[in-house]
Amino acid sequence: MEQWPPADDAALGAELRAALWDAGAVPEQHLRAARAAFAWRTVDAELTIAELVFDSACAAGAAGATRSGGSTRTLSFRAGPVVLEIEVSDAGIVGQLSPAGGGRISARTANGVLDDAPIDAVGLFSLTVPPPGPVQLHARAAGYAVATDWVCLR
Repeated sequence: MEQWPPADDAALGAELRAALWDAGAVPEQHLRAARAAFAWRTVDAELTIAELVFDSACAAGAAGATRSGGSTRTLSFRAGPVVLEIEVSDAGIVGQLSPAGGGRISARTANGVLDDAPIDAVGLFSLTVPPPGPVQLHARAAGYAVATDWVCLR
């Protein structure tokens, strides 16, 4: 039996070269996974996080005498010139993204995508009823991508 590790660097280098040479081709599934991971390296540069700037559940007088317990909740998010406004009710989420121009929006939970819908030419969209717990909205529109902070809508 040979000594391990080899006594000199040349012998170690030769043994490492032999091990790498015998490794064979990289499986296609590993190459696909590596390419997908590499593509994610710039995801933060492409995605702007929109900050919550208004929540009717926190507004003064939100529980006034004229409001019922089942009323809609209004939230507004902003990221520079991009504004995302939504209303959450027992029927679901409706909202508008500005600047408009079409696109797609998705509601995500910790378990993955809850719903995905088109954004029309004037920026309007509709999504399903959100579950209890944190939700994040992701929108891709004409020339930009934006995501909201995680927020509990119900």
